[in-house]
Amino acid sequence: MSVFEHWPNRITASRFAGALALFTIFAVYGAAPAETIRVPIHIAFWLFIVVASTDALDGYLARRDNQVSAFGRIADPFVDKVLIVGSMIYLATMPWSQPFMPATVVVLTLAREFLVTAIRGYVESVGREFPADGFGKFKMIMQCITVGAVLCTQIVAWPPAFYDFLAFLAHALVWTTLVATVGSGVTYTLRTRRILLGDES
Repeated sequence: MSVFEHWPNRITASRFAGALALFTIFAVYGAAPAETIRVPIHIAFWLFIVVASTDALDGYLARRDNQVSAFGRIADPFVDKVLIVGSMIYLATMPWSQPFMPATVVVLTLAREFLVTAIRGYVESVGREFPADGFGKFKMIMQCITVGAVLCTQIVAWPPAFYDFLAFLAHALVWTTLVATVGSGVTYTLRTRRILLGDES
């Protein structure tokens, strides 16, 4: 039986393909001046919105139709991390987006993802469940909004006053997202301690 027989896994695979298409746009057009790449960035913006907004769809369908699989449990969070971290890395390197996404933010985001992945692997290896909590889901939502906001600054030639507002909003979202990302890592670490000490069932 193919893992792509059911729609949840097909959607997950489609989201991964969408992320790769997004990165291709960044790789091909990202080094050009912002004013010359409005159309590609506009396409990248809407592609990111589609891939990010369908994050919950595969999980919902899997639970609704009782099609939860080992592939989905591994692939869905993997695609989320590829989409967000990959987008942040490109935004931290492209000339027009670099001012919005400092390398420090990307490094701390990567560190958080490595930490939580290691923690989850260890906790589940000793027979305990370690699902995402509310703070982790909030972090993911904030990351998606932030990447979308940075892309939105360049999708059209905004009037100067409106661009200034969008730029301020994007900067604020980047640092708010960093706080949420680090905070999520801290809460996962504290939660792991409680689990291993037997204080949480």
